[in-house]
Amino acid sequence: MSELFDLEVRTGLPDALRVLLNDYPRDVWDSQAGFDGLIRFWLERHLLFRNLLALMQESTQSILDRQGDPLRLTRATGRQAQILLTQLHGHHQIEDHQYFPRLTALEPGLQRGFDILDLDHHALDGHLNALAEATNRLLLAEPIRQNDRAGALNATLAGFAGFLDRHLVDEEDLVVPILLKHGGDPMI
Repeated sequence: MSELFDLEVRTGLPDALRVLLNDYPRDVWDSQAGFDGLIRFWLERHLLFRNLLALMQESTQSILDRQGDPLRLTRATGRQAQILLTQLHGHHQIEDHQYFPRLTALEPGLQRGFDILDLDHHALDGHLNALAEATNRLLLAEPIRQNDRAGALNATLAGFAGFLDRHLVDEEDLVVPILLKHGGDPMI
């Protein structure tokens, strides 16, 4: 698989897929007329995913550092994981079946970018499964194994956070400029 398609080594989208980002750079997104509505909502979902990951990392690190009640922290981590996994899966389903086909119709020349994002979703599925398994091992751990399991989950989270952020940044760089160019909510 080429580095372009491999989420685990990709450093960004190629310039050919970032052409609209030149016309709509990140630093002007929120000043554009079409920013409110779908774009703001969509970016807030991405922020939710990043924040949930950060909370899970804080909780597992607190378990490792023996900062707080481990049972409360473990339960909090489990709730955060459930929200993250459920919301991220639903988000990707909507993108794959609703948003991406419509966005591709608006900008057919960027089809390859949506192919990359679709492959990312499949790659992230494996990471989401690993995250669920590591979380379940922590939730089911005997107290004597809790630190080991929290450490394993923390390591899983660190790797996953990098992959997810790479995907979200690339997705934002491709999608937001298309939405801004076509009026913010062209899919409604």
